[in-house]
Amino acid sequence: MAAGAGALAPVPGVPSASLHEFPYPPQTRPRVSGGSPAGGVPPATDLVLGATAGCLACVLTNPLEVVKTRLQLQGELQPPGTYPRPYRGVLRALGAVCRADGLRGLQKGLAASLLYQGLMNGVRFYCYSHAEDAGWTRYPGGTVAAGAIAGAVGAFVGSPAYLSISGAFESIYRQHGVAGLWRGVTGAVPRVAVGSAAQLATFASAKDWVCEHQWFREGSWAAVLAGGMVSGVAVAVTMTPFDVVSTRLYNQPVDADGTGKLYRGFLDCVLQISSKEGLLGLYKGIGAVYLRLGPHTVLSLFFWDELRKMVQHQQPPGP
Repeated sequence: MAAGAGALAPVPGVPSASLHEFPYPPQTRPRVSGGSPAGGVPPATDLVLGATAGCLACVLTNPLEVVKTRLQLQGELQPPGTYPRPYRGVLRALGAVCRADGLRGLQKGLAASLLYQGLMNGVRFYCYSHAEDAGWTRYPGGTVAAGAIAGAVGAFVGSPAYLSISGAFESIYRQHGVAGLWRGVTGAVPRVAVGSAAQLATFASAKDWVCEHQWFREGSWAAVLAGGMVSGVAVAVTMTPFDVVSTRLYNQPVDADGTGKLYRGFLDCVLQISSKEGLLGLYKGIGAVYLRLGPHTVLSLFFWDELRKMVQHQQPPGP
């Protein structure tokens, strides 16, 4: 969501903070006095809990983010079959990373990725909670629109954290100032917006569907797992092209004034990948994207629910 959001960041072997990474917010609920949703928590608390849930899930799924990023950068702007492929599939890529960098290589960039997760998911969750409380999600398509807008805002706020992941934050700030910290944001915003909207639009409906058909008991962990995995498919299919573009934009070399040397922007990146690597080049690493987003969605929701229950138990009863 993811996401994740994300992503979502990326340099080879370093998480792109993908997506990823979108904890699913609670369903629409009526408001009560005091500004809090009935049976829920205020948006400001949602910000903290959503960020925490995303970070906890990130710790467990970061190795797949490392593999995904390497797969997406492999053979950049080269026709298929003309470049060496040290990473052939998710499992072989995992083995290659371990052989080259050891087990610690699977958690490269974790600290910076957690920073991105906290910023992006916290802001995203906060914005969506406000939209939900305002009743926007009750309108047709409201959940999709609210999820997309919240994801875009979260991606914009968290964009400088991408540079801390690559270790380039300080040097870019010295050379290009504050504006340089948002290099590549044109790829990150649509990526997280699409992923967030896709997750919000599919998770609840998928979970309700399996319960209505009595595959799993309503409210059970199995129903949450099923809904999360279906949502992960939708997010992976819709988000992977944006994730590849975002990865390329953030990793490209730049000249003295901060202009990218390979791509002029989002659309130019899409066109170059499509023409030189084929349309399938936009789906590089989709296996790793799904394997990460599915568990990340489920884990984020689980941690979110548990943290939210803890906060609710600490709240004094209403009048």
